[in-house]
Amino acid sequence: MALGLIYISILQFKISQYSHKEAPKNVDYLIVLGARVKGTVPSLAFASRINAAAEYLKNNKDTFVIASGGKGPGEDISEAESIRRELIKQGINENRIILENQSTDTYENINFSKKSIPKGAAHGLVVTNTFHLYRAVSIARDYGLDVQGLPAETPWIAVVKSYSREYLAITKFYLKKYIFN
Repeated sequence: MALGLIYISILQFKISQYSHKEAPKNVDYLIVLGARVKGTVPSLAFASRINAAAEYLKNNKDTFVIASGGKGPGEDISEAESIRRELIKQGINENRIILENQSTDTYENINFSKKSIPKGAAHGLVVTNTFHLYRAVSIARDYGLDVQGLPAETPWIAVVKSYSREYLAITKFYLKKYIFN
């Protein structure tokens, strides 16, 4: 039990390190990772990601965005389309938005988005909730991307469930990367 608590503490420390970094200005691109869409409405955690991206894009006019995420069960539109619609509502020009609407998990979000990055775009940010940022940036770097994270707040109502699931997802990431690669 003590080892489990130590392990969870180490994971929480890694998550915290990534969720409190200041994002650099004027990167070439953002990758906004998809999350649950209820019909056509983004979940609270997903809306937080979109809002963080919109705020960054308003302040960094030369940065473009890759909206990443396919259409899952119970979703009337793809997660990428949800990102696009919400960014446009917040004043982001549609010409700055690239859709990646085939991915079904974080690995695919990153891998498929990588294929959408135009030549010459070198530095980027992965936009996701605080609980997810460490793993998402780690996966992106494993795919050879020069990225940092742009943290989006995790709604308090989702904290326990999100962090609990993320501890398991990070464990799976470590096993896949270091044991079963």
